[in-house]
Amino acid sequence: MPVAEIITIGTELLLGEIQDANTRFLARNLRDIGVDLYRTTIVGDNASRISQVIRESLERCDIILTTGGLGPTVDDPTRQAVADALGVELIFHPALWKSIEQRFKRSGRKASENNRRQAYMPAGAEVIENPVGTAPAFIARQDGKDVICLPGVPREMEQLYLQSVYPYLKQQYRLTNIIKAHVLHVASLGESQVDEVIGELEKQSNPTVGLLASPGRVDIRITAKGSSDTEVDGMITSTEAIIRKQLGKAIYGRDDETLEGATLDALAGKQLSAIFILHGFGDELGERLLNNNRIHVSFQPEPLSPQQLEIRWQEIKTLPAGITLLATLLRQGDKHLLKIIHHSPDGEKHLSRTYGGPPQMAPQWAEYLCLDSIRRQIK
Repeated sequence: MPVAEIITIGTELLLGEIQDANTRFLARNLRDIGVDLYRTTIVGDNASRISQVIRESLERCDIILTTGGLGPTVDDPTRQAVADALGVELIFHPALWKSIEQRFKRSGRKASENNRRQAYMPAGAEVIENPVGTAPAFIARQDGKDVICLPGVPREMEQLYLQSVYPYLKQQYRLTNIIKAHVLHVASLGESQVDEVIGELEKQSNPTVGLLASPGRVDIRITAKGSSDTEVDGMITSTEAIIRKQLGKAIYGRDDETLEGATLDALAGKQLSAIFILHGFGDELGERLLNNNRIHVSFQPEPLSPQQLEIRWQEIKTLPAGITLLATLLRQGDKHLLKIIHHSPDGEKHLSRTYGGPPQMAPQWAEYLCLDSIRRQIK
């Protein structure tokens, strides 16, 4: 199985001015055709640094995909950097230049001398013309390895990958394996708790099982390799079944499913509504739940005393909702304390949890626990 690396080029990425969407797209597509991706790199618009990164990558992998740096300006150095890394010259392609001129002409513009730079390619490179932009891409092959350079504009990069690079890789490397990944989402358990339950599965080689923790949530990624969709889907399904049996209701969703959606679905299934009264939270949860008719969220800006909380709770219990939740998030030294009280047709329940992570993440952690406490309460 071939090994690939992705090099994303652009000083604006290093400065945090834009986000790198290209790596995510390429990583998922390489995964789906059975190419192992071991490393990604971001490098600025500097020819010597780019060429150095390419030379280092060529020592480790079979396929390098770059994005960015193919424009017409002086700070678009990818063509020169690839030529330097491979020890070849840049060669002018008259036919490519003519194609670039014609593209400008069709849009009512005239190609400048700057655009002429885009008609230069590393010697021996295969040109990939760009039907949706002005920056041609190319594939430079040397010693059985490929350097594939794509534009940085996501729309252009994605189209050129799908129409030219994808079929090239499938044919060149006789790719028949398939890699698929699915993610299960767990709420109200920590990473160590999940690991204790499914740790044996994490030792598997195929499918692999990995954990990713964030405040209030743990993601379980199941990745399988095989020669057909049926084989891969079967491995993922069987492993997922084991995990669901072991973790039960702690799992609230899969892939793009959200905890908000799972909670709303649970309420709708029982024809219930809920009222959240939150103290010490931000307003992000309210914004996410704004356009629904199942959960109403209100925020108490000022902290309440225990006596005031008791009075508020007695008032809340008279509200016409299927489930009412009163939650208070308080800072106590280097930790946060979350207190939740539920009122429902089944009675009253109390829950307390502490959070010792980054203070700025405490509201997100608390929101997940509030939503999940409602979801779990619905039978």
